[in-house]
Amino acid sequence: MFKKVLLLIVMLLPAVAGAKTLTLDQAISIAMEKNRDIEKAREYANYVQGKYVEERAAALPQLSLNGSAVFSKDDSGASSGTTQRLFGRAVDVTLSQPLYTWGKLNAAIRAAEVGLKTADEQLRLYRQAAYRDVVAAYLDIQLARELSRLAQENRSQKQRLLDEAKHKFSAGVATDYDLLAAEVSAENTLPEVIRSENSVRMAREQLRFLLAMENEEVDVAGNLEAPADDRSLPAGYDEAMKIAGKCRPELADLRLRIGIFGELVTIVDADNKPRLDLKAGAGWHWASLNDPGPARDMDGAAWNAGLYMTFPFFDGFRANGKVAQARSDLRTKQIEETKLLDAIALEVRQAEYSYREAAEIFKAISGTVKQAERLVQMAEKGYEFGVKIRLEVDDAQLNLLQAKSNLAKAQRDFRVAQVNYLWSMGVVGE
Repeated sequence: MFKKVLLLIVMLLPAVAGAKTLTLDQAISIAMEKNRDIEKAREYANYVQGKYVEERAAALPQLSLNGSAVFSKDDSGASSGTTQRLFGRAVDVTLSQPLYTWGKLNAAIRAAEVGLKTADEQLRLYRQAAYRDVVAAYLDIQLARELSRLAQENRSQKQRLLDEAKHKFSAGVATDYDLLAAEVSAENTLPEVIRSENSVRMAREQLRFLLAMENEEVDVAGNLEAPADDRSLPAGYDEAMKIAGKCRPELADLRLRIGIFGELVTIVDADNKPRLDLKAGAGWHWASLNDPGPARDMDGAAWNAGLYMTFPFFDGFRANGKVAQARSDLRTKQIEETKLLDAIALEVRQAEYSYREAAEIFKAISGTVKQAERLVQMAEKGYEFGVKIRLEVDDAQLNLLQAKSNLAKAQRDFRVAQVNYLWSMGVVGE
């Protein structure tokens, strides 16, 4: 039966013979390069760079090359035998340069420049999120692997006790009940072994997803006993909140966007204001005129230049409506900033509580495993000499398994809580 169980476990194990084993630093480094969200943030940076070029172009001279060929015929004098025909051709280069736009162009360029900074904050946001998620996934694999080891260790122990029960039964010092109880106890460990091995598989898949390693298996090095990040943490909530107010990337991004919406108010407010443009053109024109007289061909250079002012002083209050909308959008973003600050305050508070809780639990149970191991040794010796009953041995073994499992979870929770605390302040990975 035990051989069948081992075969089942091997079948459930993921195919990691050729898996790439990573340290935590290596996993984070891969995530910074390949994570899909980070790639999306980099692409957003390309977009805002293009937007900046687009807005800046409006302030630069606009040049175009125009060509035309026109044929016209005028039969209005046909009754008197007069018909005019004109064939004209022209090639011109035209220039248009805005000189004064009531601050509209400058505001658009400033908004685009601020947009470039939002790309940096978006990249920081996704890098920090990826860092946090990769650390949690990495530790989840280590925890799942440790729990799987404990489950297999527990099964091996139960199998050893079953063998002892069989030996005692053969020697006539154990009853049918003792043998059956040992068999049931050994069989009851199988579901947890299967479940824990599948947890290892799923944890590895989660890390592989975060690292965007589509066709490659991953595994992790080290164990939960590795030292946690020794970065000094703030003394309390007030200090942590001050750091978060300065460093959280989504807050910095929103404040930049508030600046953009302020510039949009200036842009739409200039729609019904005067503007001044320079327009000029130069080229060569050809014309052939055929009237009742002899045909005449004309060609030569042509140019023009002028200043043009436009003042849409009444547009049915359309511009006023746009200004009202832009100001409302600005106020909405300012309200969103206040709401985001409240949400960040809650996250920082919860992260601090979780970190303190995880630290206290880890400290409280650090010595429990040694005590539980000593208890198992005493129970097994007592059972061997007949002064302890089977139930006492099972109870001691269960306590040891729980102590080891609780310690592994506490180690994982402490390190994840520390990373989450740093993330809530916007400084994780920096």
